Amino acid sequence: MAKAGYHHGNLRQALVTASLDLIEKNGPQGFTLSEAAKAAGVTPAAVYRHFQGREDLLAEVARQGFEIFGDLMEHAWNGGAPSVLAGFEATGRAYLAFARRFPAHYMAMFESGLSLSAWPELSQTARRAQTPLLQGAEALAAAIPEHRRPPPAMFAAHIQALSHGIVELHTRNPANPRSPFAAEDLLESGIGIYLRGLGVIAPDG
Repeated sequence: MAKAGYHHGNLRQALVTASLDLIEKNGPQGFTLSEAAKAAGVTPAAVYRHFQGREDLLAEVARQGFEIFGDLMEHAWNGGAPSVLAGFEATGRAYLAFARRFPAHYMAMFESGLSLSAWPELSQTARRAQTPLLQGAEALAAAIPEHRRPPPAMFAAHIQALSHGIVELHTRNPANPRSPFAAEDLLESGIGIYLRGLGVIAPDG
């Protein structure tokens, strides 16, 4: 299949697809350019027609992941409808859903050690993917008195860190004992605690 794709001019995407399989099995640092070429059914020399090296290939995998991630986050945020809080919580669920559905993309995006600034298109796509979460943080932060209001970027980073931690500990780590709580429940309660602490939503009771 990979060779047929190559002969029809699809070598670039065939290499991305082969890399996704290798990343899912071995992690983003667990494969070589030669292994990706072999999996795609071409010689290592053919790879250099499209990529400067392994990191360049990995950056394209990450870029495509951020494209998918951004679409999911935009759909979840939905312009803050039916409410800002509902849209913000939906972005958290979308984060978990993406990590489950696209684990190799997720690893390339967040666990490969790539410097986004080294690939302008990757950096731009990553920024666009973060926009819905930042918009939600800005909208929610507006309800906080200015003297206690965290910068929206920090607000968004806190929620992303919480989401990423739940993914790592409870969604993709087979060595970790199964939590008695669903990942979505952990994230929802964590976001609730965070927002209550900021005074965005009222305390229980």
